[in-house]
Amino acid sequence: MSTAVRAARGAAPKSGGRRKLSLPVVLLIIAGALALVSLVRVISGADDVTSVGQVRGALELAVPIGLAGLGGLWAERAGVVNIGLEGMMILGTWFGAWAGFQWGPWVGVLFGIIGGALGGLLHAVITVTFGVNHIVSGVAINILAVGVTRYLSNFTFAEEPGGSSKQSPRLEEIDKITIPGLSDWMQDLQAHHWFFVSDLAGIIGGLVTGLSLLTVVALLLIPATWWILWRTPFGLRLRSCGESPVAAETLGVNVYKYKYIAVTISGGLAGLGGAFLAIVATSIYQEGQTGGRGYIGLAAMIFGNWMPGGMALGAGLFGFTDSLKLRGGAENVHAMLLLLAILLVIVVFWQLYRKKYLSAVISAVISAGLFAWYGLTDEVPSQFVDAAPYVTTLLVLALSAQRLRMPKADGVPYRKGEGK
Repeated sequence: MSTAVRAARGAAPKSGGRRKLSLPVVLLIIAGALALVSLVRVISGADDVTSVGQVRGALELAVPIGLAGLGGLWAERAGVVNIGLEGMMILGTWFGAWAGFQWGPWVGVLFGIIGGALGGLLHAVITVTFGVNHIVSGVAINILAVGVTRYLSNFTFAEEPGGSSKQSPRLEEIDKITIPGLSDWMQDLQAHHWFFVSDLAGIIGGLVTGLSLLTVVALLLIPATWWILWRTPFGLRLRSCGESPVAAETLGVNVYKYKYIAVTISGGLAGLGGAFLAIVATSIYQEGQTGGRGYIGLAAMIFGNWMPGGMALGAGLFGFTDSLKLRGGAENVHAMLLLLAILLVIVVFWQLYRKKYLSAVISAVISAGLFAWYGLTDEVPSQFVDAAPYVTTLLVLALSAQRLRMPKADGVPYRKGEGK
């Protein structure tokens, strides 16, 4: 084993006292959650909550957020805070749309990655080489990306038919796949609105109906990231830079190199998320279409405790609530009030079991308020419908804050030679 690998393993965090859940337990938790959602659907009559279209829409909305979150995970595991994910996504949308319009969608995807990677490389130069505060650098990149894309659009898209300084002409779509037979069967089962069975069918149907090939690629990047960062010598060295760069350097790890690689990959993943928005989600570039998804991706990464699986869960949660807003509006979000109220009842019993009585009382009061809100109204105000995904993100982050553990050297200034 090389010295660098031993250094990475020595600097990597040791496993804590929290036991990992076995696969049967995880599957049981998933089944219980689905049964709870199914119960809420039956009681509320909001049958679109787990429909094929809802699941497909949630996946499409979650992918850009998940890619941004994955980008943030790569950077922060190497010790660099990447607030510039939003700007890198913006660069990805423009470069992806420009190249996609010229040479087709897959070339657009490649250029979207390159555009985001350029933003990541700039962030690495500013933070790693020059030691500028990571937050300041990220905010500057976000601002710069808006100006650069507006400037480039003025003499590219604005001169094309159907384009302007704020949007591109229509783009060619990436092929979508549907599994024949299975897709129709799942849609038929879902249409019966049976308890649990129809909900499970809706989820499976959403995963096998009209799925973009780029969505499949994006989903595969999640286990690929886990394998690279946690099962390869390269990943061990990279993570050591985010835990203890001084210790890693003393044992031969080129910390600057790994930080540069991580932040550039981070930008490329965010750029891929931007290209997905332009090419798959809307088939057009529009100024401002990222809509803060870079920041939400960062929130999903934090919710996931800097782990790929948890990050994907956070992105899926936001995509699900956002899709509820778009497909069912007030009715679907109103049904979610009942779901939140029931979940808080479970939290009450959990807090009582842990003898945290104040938290239990607070959860009980909020739960009672939600039950009252659901019982006394037929729908929620449109303003709350629009804000539901963002409120959900904040609530989840607040409830998960106590179990978070960021890399020890994340955002900590490091100068080459400190370990000598």
